[in-house]
Amino acid sequence: MTISSTLRVVIAALSIAAPAPDARAQQAPLQDKPFAEHKIVLQLSDNDARKQGLVLSVASNLMKHYDPDKVAIEIVAFGPGIDLLRPENPNRKMVESLVAHGARFDICLNTIDTLERENGKRPEFIAAATPVQVGVAQILFLTENGYTLVRP
Repeated sequence: MTISSTLRVVIAALSIAAPAPDARAQQAPLQDKPFAEHKIVLQLSDNDARKQGLVLSVASNLMKHYDPDKVAIEIVAFGPGIDLLRPENPNRKMVESLVAHGARFDICLNTIDTLERENGKRPEFIAAATPVQVGVAQILFLTENGYTLVRP
């Protein structure tokens, strides 16, 4: 094997093994909560009013139990769970109140894209929602960075 063919094999192997350079760029950055002692990610993947209420209640209770500056809360909605972040959802005021107190609500763009393909129209979501490309990948990113996953 010549040096040039060996070099080509090594470069090919590295390009297969290396992650895409923008793989992390598709995630929402970590919250800017330097004094947070607790970091929680809440998963919402159901379109069930009781489940939505429970997720919001858990986030609210955590904010009350800990000072809002001492807890980082991120709610990741994907699949049917994105309905919580639609403008007409009756829980909209509660979502916006939690955002005002420092919680973050992520919405999965893969779900949005799928609904657009199926219905021919892009679904709307509230401005308080932070778009992420892949909801489950955002959960994985957060857990890899010290967040505890809770699925109420």
